[in-house]
Amino acid sequence: MRSRALSCSDWCTGQNYSCMDKHQVVGVLRQMEKFLKGQEMRFTEGIRIMKSKLAALQNSVSKLPQADQSAEAPTHGRKFGSKYAVGHEVHFTCSQGYHLVGPGTRVCQDNGSWSGISAICKDVSECASNPCQNGGTCVEGVNQYKCTCPQNWSGSHCQHQTQTAPPEWSVMNDPAFSRRPRCAKVDQAQHCSCDAGFHMSGTSDKSICQDVNECEVYRLDQGGKLCVHECVNVPGSYHCSCPSGYKLLPDGRSCEDVDECLSQQHNCSRGTTCINTGGGFQCVNPECPRSHGNISYVKTSPFQCERNPCPMDSRSCHLAPKTVSFHYLSLPSNLQTPATLFRMATAAAPGRTGPDSLRFGIVGGNSRSIFIMQRSDRQTGELILVQQLRGPQEISVDVDMSEYSDRTFQAKHVAKVHVLVSPYNF
Repeated sequence: MRSRALSCSDWCTGQNYSCMDKHQVVGVLRQMEKFLKGQEMRFTEGIRIMKSKLAALQNSVSKLPQADQSAEAPTHGRKFGSKYAVGHEVHFTCSQGYHLVGPGTRVCQDNGSWSGISAICKDVSECASNPCQNGGTCVEGVNQYKCTCPQNWSGSHCQHQTQTAPPEWSVMNDPAFSRRPRCAKVDQAQHCSCDAGFHMSGTSDKSICQDVNECEVYRLDQGGKLCVHECVNVPGSYHCSCPSGYKLLPDGRSCEDVDECLSQQHNCSRGTTCINTGGGFQCVNPECPRSHGNISYVKTSPFQCERNPCPMDSRSCHLAPKTVSFHYLSLPSNLQTPATLFRMATAAAPGRTGPDSLRFGIVGGNSRSIFIMQRSDRQTGELILVQQLRGPQEISVDVDMSEYSDRTFQAKHVAKVHVLVSPYNF
């Protein structure tokens, strides 16, 4: 039997179902049409509002002042910092042989510009510090200098006295550095030789063994220094020496600082603390800041002071540093930069939440822009050396860390860092 499709009349007559009235169908369709028109109007209005807000945003952005492009690194310099949000800082430093003129730090301001003026790097006269010793003459070069030494002096700074030998290498004049050769006749011919560390000099009938100055040979050859510090020529050989406060290592050429504090070779009195430095030591007893007004401090350890509790109504006391710590860093001369010297961080007491924001800065002792302070992570700031230092010299710099909670100032901590630069680069 063939099947056929059912029509509406089938539903209305032969089945137990009812058909919708035509008027009911038309009513449903009109309701759907009204619904769709309402949705269309709301969609169109939403698009209009979005276009209006976008136009307003573009208009406000166009009115902002153009960002100051001078926050780029100066010629012959470097820039530290890559975030350009409001309140962020960028720092500048110059290459060796140049010094910074202008601000070393600039801050991104609310109006879209950088604080301060553009910094530049100016050439530094290498001879301005009179690096040549013992009457040597300084000759300027391109980012370098050379010392022309007077007679009997040598070295990069004319710091070494050279051995003066008799013009004719006379045995009488310098018997330690000149010796008679060993000679023997072989087949009626005389053959002469010298001990190790000496070489033959003079004529065949008047020969003499002259000491080889190994220190001078290697200095002129420029193939590498025999000694890290000073080479001492001796008859037939040489040996290395170290400056006072250093000891010669087993390799016979390198020097190592003697820690007078650790080995108890110091004379620090009671109440002071021994601080080892390159080639020596210092006896220190840092003092807490003097009391003034409602602000006073108590020493809680040899290198830390803490502020006494403040009166509730004393704003100046609450703004004063909560802690003041002292740090001593010993550095070799001409340490490669940039170099991280010191880290400052916060730690919450057990059971207490720490600050949600920290601010780090340099608050004193950085007039030559030798250091910068920058954040290494959310809870840590780093003091970075950005200029090479030649010793001996001592430099002090004060850095602070301010704690904030919900953008409200909580406390400030100050670290007084003393950098002790050795006259030697080892």
